[in-house]
Amino acid sequence: MSDPFEAAGTLRDAYRSIDWTATSLGPVESWGPELLAALDLTLHTRAPVTLFWGADYTMLYNEAYVPMIGDKHPAALGSTTTEVFAEIWDTIGPMLDSVFAGRGATWVEDLRLLMNRSGFLEETYFTFSYSAVHATTGRIAGVIDIAAETTAQVLGRRRLALLARLNDKLADAEDVRQLLDRALPVLRSATEDLPGVDILLPEMQAPTVAWPAELDRDVVVETTPEGRVARIRLTGAARARSDAMLVSRISPYLAVDDAYLDFFRLLGAALAQGMNRARTRQAERRAAAMERELSEALQRSLLPAPDQPAHIEVAVRYQPAAEGVQIGGDWYDSFTLPDGSLTLVVGDVTGHDREAAVGMSQLRNLLRGISYAVGKPPAEVLGVLGEAMNGFGVDVFATALLAQVEPDTGRTRTLRWSNAGHPPPVFVSPDGSVHLLDTHPETLLGTRGRSIRTNHTVELPPGAAVVLYTDGLIERRGSSLDEGLSELVAALADAGGLTAEQLCDRLLDRFAGAAEDDVVLAVVRAHP
Repeated sequence: MSDPFEAAGTLRDAYRSIDWTATSLGPVESWGPELLAALDLTLHTRAPVTLFWGADYTMLYNEAYVPMIGDKHPAALGSTTTEVFAEIWDTIGPMLDSVFAGRGATWVEDLRLLMNRSGFLEETYFTFSYSAVHATTGRIAGVIDIAAETTAQVLGRRRLALLARLNDKLADAEDVRQLLDRALPVLRSATEDLPGVDILLPEMQAPTVAWPAELDRDVVVETTPEGRVARIRLTGAARARSDAMLVSRISPYLAVDDAYLDFFRLLGAALAQGMNRARTRQAERRAAAMERELSEALQRSLLPAPDQPAHIEVAVRYQPAAEGVQIGGDWYDSFTLPDGSLTLVVGDVTGHDREAAVGMSQLRNLLRGISYAVGKPPAEVLGVLGEAMNGFGVDVFATALLAQVEPDTGRTRTLRWSNAGHPPPVFVSPDGSVHLLDTHPETLLGTRGRSIRTNHTVELPPGAAVVLYTDGLIERRGSSLDEGLSELVAALADAGGLTAEQLCDRLLDRFAGAAEDDVVLAVVRAHP
């Protein structure tokens, strides 16, 4: 019998150290073919996957699953799910039982779970599906869980919405008292992030309160009998030592991590700017600057770091527009499918407001999930995406280009793409020659009716690169789209020896300074 744990990677020793005879699975030599096959699939999958095997749901999982359960690992391996997830069993237990009883697969998106994985009950969010694993006899032998943690995205969206509402209320406040009357109801509505918040004016602060001078502009977190408390001075135009202070209890379910501290700093900055605007009667200009700063910071947090598979370089850039303060709908994504294909997406939702950003987030998540689930070429994935948009009522219009780089089967790879109304990609050959991968235009996403989608291919030899971008890179007032494309091709001339990162830098240096719209760049390059 071959070693069933050979593909477990860094978990190999943990698997081998378990006394499996003490579990309901029994000795490894007795494991049936359905369990071995399911485990092999799990260990060879790069997405987070776990198996709940048998009636007691004994847990087996892969490396990608470990960060999602924190310090529950390694004790979770080989343990029953009721032991590992006792604190969330009331939520996930009925779902597992339903699948095990044969009532079909489950799907939940951004499910809130208070999970003890870091020494305390932590507010976490997950998108996952439970599906049955059948034995050769047809009975259900276990349940497979394919999951993605969305905690950072959910908290980021929630905090972005709060910051946006706060800035809307602060924009035209005439004085500090009016600012407090508007700000406090907004802040106090955010009980999950700010359970007990106040803004203390200088006359409301006890003169005996110690406050290190070097921390005047940063967050101080204190532990009190009532729990943890965060404070930050709202330093405005007046002297720092006489300014107001934002104070809030911290939810016991939240980690005081960099994301939370950055959020609290942004709140403090928003309030400080609002007070300064009220004092100086320059509300609109200051509000616009703050809205832009906050929106850009949190939109960047929703854009992922690209996957970097072997022998492929991927570089991405997001550059906000030089003018205006509205958040937009430009996005990129990069991830690897179970078959090893690299998927690269660049898209642009119409509009420049929070609705466009929400639509971008919905499309990104839908497209990522559909790509992973269907495992089809780009045209078929975009077709399913269009149907899902209609079915879920995602009422936006967007252009998008979806590309897949096939797994390495030799020196030359194949890049396959489909274009939904998006500007054409640019091919940069190893010898420095450049040409557009121009194809017959196809309809953008969000149009009613069935759209025809076509797959196109191009060989990607070592050293070759393909550049994807949004129209903000090439559109200029007073210039045609064809002129912009010609300038783009000219800017990439003799760039055959540049890395993906260098190609991005060259294009941003050449075009981004005059951009009137957000710019997204994504470059994929085969290692020479």
